[in-house]
Amino acid sequence: MPDNKRCSWCLSDPLYIKYHDKEWGVPVKRDNKWFEFLILEGIQAGLSWITILKKRETFRQALDGFDFNLIANYNDKKIYSLLNNASLIRNRLKMQAVVKNANAFIDVRKEFGSFNRYIWQFTDHQVIQNKFKTLADIPAKTSIANIMSKDLKKRGFSFVGPTICYAFMQATGMVNDHVTHCFRYKELKK
Repeated sequence: MPDNKRCSWCLSDPLYIKYHDKEWGVPVKRDNKWFEFLILEGIQAGLSWITILKKRETFRQALDGFDFNLIANYNDKKIYSLLNNASLIRNRLKMQAVVKNANAFIDVRKEFGSFNRYIWQFTDHQVIQNKFKTLADIPAKTSIANIMSKDLKKRGFSFVGPTICYAFMQATGMVNDHVTHCFRYKELKK
């Protein structure tokens, strides 16, 4: 597939291209995948997504495969060990948020039966099909992301501001934000 048929944001690295072509914007349905994206988007705050992609496997190993049931029980000793792992993003607030978010995630699952059922309500259980022609047209946040952010915060989540929520929506396929000339736009519009 020629580069000009992809979203331009992914062209700088083969890992980015693979992520773009196979994963970004594909609708998520499984709670464990929702949790992984929620955690990675929060850790990404203030950093580039390629930095997170390059450390994704390391995070997966360090965070018990993003198992929210295990992470919810992490204690100070475990957080300390994560903060001393030079292969990770070593930010105390973000690591504490991982544990906090695991507990909030479990609470949402108890209330709604699944996180999947909860999160898709923000888009009426449908993918929002945007029609952006250029990257400059794509917003950093939307009114739905603002509503989602407020609700997540009310439920005890951290690192879930509107910009993070919109990136989360893009990554998990709640919105199709591939530009219209990208080959993935049409594939995901089906």
